[in-house]
Amino acid sequence: MNNLWKYIIMSSAVVIAAVVLAVAYTNKSRTSNGIISVTGLGETEFTSDMIVITGRITVTNIDAAEGYNEMESDKRRVATFLNERGVATTELSFSMLNTYEEWSPVYDEGNYIGEQFSHYKMSQGFTIESKSVDTVEAAARELTSLIGEGVSISVDEPMYYYTMLDDVKHTLIAEAAADAHARAELIATNSGVELDALSSSRAGVFQITAATGDEEFSAGGSFNLTSREKKARVTVRSEYKIKE
Repeated sequence: MNNLWKYIIMSSAVVIAAVVLAVAYTNKSRTSNGIISVTGLGETEFTSDMIVITGRITVTNIDAAEGYNEMESDKRRVATFLNERGVATTELSFSMLNTYEEWSPVYDEGNYIGEQFSHYKMSQGFTIESKSVDTVEAAARELTSLIGEGVSISVDEPMYYYTMLDDVKHTLIAEAAADAHARAELIATNSGVELDALSSSRAGVFQITAATGDEEFSAGGSFNLTSREKKARVTVRSEYKIKE
């Protein structure tokens, strides 16, 4: 029984000593640093209001002039196809025409002896940029049906943007800064001290990801283009002085 009390007394002494040391360390930290560091978060979800779709038309012909005329005809067919589905002419643009000479290897009795001209290959990219997201999405999904009419066309996945992103960023920085201040106030109140002036504040990089899913953040910031529904977030790290 005496041994039991001895262990109880020793354990209590250890606990009390640890508490005293922790309090002393905390007081020392406040005195030497006098700073509360916090990180605030600003986060919101939004829907993209602009869509950009790119694609390419390809033509092959042994005659350059004929190939050019064929390309012009295919471009008109693409423009007409889109116009008929509600895409404005001003929302469609074509890039520079690229022309290449294609050559084929020549063999004589199984031995390679050189190359001879095969045909011209022409390609021209196009871009659809519009705020009529639903209309362009629907039209672009059908574009490849022109392949069945002899048009060699490829269409890339749509990219989604938000034209008022700067406003979102400014709002989120303000929200993250306010959140950091609220956290600092909470820490100060629970620590029995009074918050003083802001010592420093710095915003982190913006992370714009899909609104759903587990897309990873990037140290340099992320900017999702493949999702129409997006989530934006930013952190603000602030340091506040403690009143003496």
